[in-house]
Amino acid sequence: MGIAVALALVVVGSVVFHFLSPWWWTPIASNWRYIDDTIIVTFWITGAVFAAVVLFMAYCVFRFRHREGSRAAYEPENKRLEWWLAIGTGVGVAAMLAPGLVVWGQFVTVPADAATVEVVGQQWQWSYRLPGADGKLGATDIAHVSAENPLGLAPNDPHGQDDVIIQGDQLHLELGKPVKMLLRSLDVLHDFYVPEFRAKMDMIPGVVTYYWFTPTRAGTFEALCAELCSTGHSFMRGGVVVESESKRQAWLQQQKTFAQLQPPARAQARN
Repeated sequence: MGIAVALALVVVGSVVFHFLSPWWWTPIASNWRYIDDTIIVTFWITGAVFAAVVLFMAYCVFRFRHREGSRAAYEPENKRLEWWLAIGTGVGVAAMLAPGLVVWGQFVTVPADAATVEVVGQQWQWSYRLPGADGKLGATDIAHVSAENPLGLAPNDPHGQDDVIIQGDQLHLELGKPVKMLLRSLDVLHDFYVPEFRAKMDMIPGVVTYYWFTPTRAGTFEALCAELCSTGHSFMRGGVVVESESKRQAWLQQQKTFAQLQPPARAQARN
């Protein structure tokens, strides 16, 4: 009897804790409210199943408890129960998968007018690269990484000379403008994550991954690494500023291109 009551209290306590919990998402600042909705749908389905299973266990413990003079009857098959369980499980799995697949289809389909930003992760800092006047990012190769060329741009690629390089500073994005984030890592797994934007994707050495979002709220947001990249993982922080187009252009004018950051001797040799 006591075990049955304890199981029922586990369900009641879990539900009460959910509604009274002080922990919740940060206020959203992007177009990905669909991600929140999908998580909530999944949570309620799994929560309902959890409650049903535990309460059923409590019922069984109480209903079939030991009583003097009672003898258990062995009934190994119950076709009706098996069909209900199979159908219910199938419906539940479909209900959880369908919203996620819909959101994933939107997540990997980048709008044609999205701006491009490259984020480069390296223990324990973030760097950013923006297309220059030609609107194209130059080629990169890990073999080109050096103290003078930390992002590994190909020195002889003309498309990379006007690329804007940003290190140790906040990334500025335009409010209401879709942006495609190209993600690259120079060492280990990283994950550039701004909780208010919801969207994120792992950065895998040797592979360029991506995701996109549209900033919907102006402000300054903290970026962090959502992968356990090293012992200094918790210190790998950055920042994103979402602002109007005019303010972003003023900030952009203060940044330097790849060509401007090269030593004079290398720049003269290239010319």
